[in-house]
Amino acid sequence: MSATEYVPIRVTTLRGGGSLTFNAYIRAAGKYHLYCKNGENLQGTLLEKLKEKRLKKMYIDPKDESAYRSFMTQSIESAYDKNSDVPIADRAEVVQGAQQAAAEEVMENPESEEAYNLAKMGTEKYIEFILQEDDALKSVLNIENSESSVSQHSVNVATLAIAVAKELKLDEKHDMELLTLGCLLHDLEHLETGLDIGRPIKDMTPEELSLYKRHPVHAAEKIVVLKHFDKDVIDIIHQHEELVNGTGFPKSLKERDINPLALVCGCVNAYDRMVSFEGLPPKEALKSLLVTKMGLYPLGHMQALQSVLKTKGVVV
Repeated sequence: MSATEYVPIRVTTLRGGGSLTFNAYIRAAGKYHLYCKNGENLQGTLLEKLKEKRLKKMYIDPKDESAYRSFMTQSIESAYDKNSDVPIADRAEVVQGAQQAAAEEVMENPESEEAYNLAKMGTEKYIEFILQEDDALKSVLNIENSESSVSQHSVNVATLAIAVAKELKLDEKHDMELLTLGCLLHDLEHLETGLDIGRPIKDMTPEELSLYKRHPVHAAEKIVVLKHFDKDVIDIIHQHEELVNGTGFPKSLKERDINPLALVCGCVNAYDRMVSFEGLPPKEALKSLLVTKMGLYPLGHMQALQSVLKTKGVVV
């Protein structure tokens, strides 16, 4: 079989989904090697090795596409089943993996209307999962972001934003779906720049910081011409680094001029950046947010985030 005939699939879609119903391959030195056989479970050591190599994609034979899609559908439906006997932590791995994969598809192919609409459709069930399942939020956030993954950070931000918006009573269904999608895509530009963002911003060189501060506007310029992107989603991507006192970027907007959904994303993003990219434990990240970011985000948003983190057992 020639290399061009293999079909790429995302590793995150295989987490916690049980035994594979197809052969899965990895690519090395221009060749494809069988990594996980039909009937094997891609967990434990097999999955850890992929994480160590930071491989985002595996490959399947085209004749196995139907089996892969059926595997995916069954895994996700089972994970969302409220009556499932599967532990919530395992179900959360599947659900989180699906959201991460959907975010990556759009981040890598923002011009794809199909990828965007699929990600948008997936937000409804995810919102229900986070709000209605005990320990769902905590289980998602407990998945270690050992690779400083932008897309995993984005899922964390979306997850917390859902609960914070609910706490703030900003929970109109359509707005919640757009908030979730915007949070999933808010750091879209980071996949293009190649900038190492897995560290404190204060450790960046002046050149790196300049590049970092351009990521919202560069992303917005890229997607504003794409008709399938919703305005609120564009606003979240463009404004999530703005601060209520006008000291944020890229446009130094003040609170009255910032999309309310972007304000929720921005506050949560500031917290999870400390956890996902700076290595702070949740309790220390929350403390730092409340001390160093006071006056930069609405007080009600910070209090809502604090309430969510404590109520859900993320911070004890």
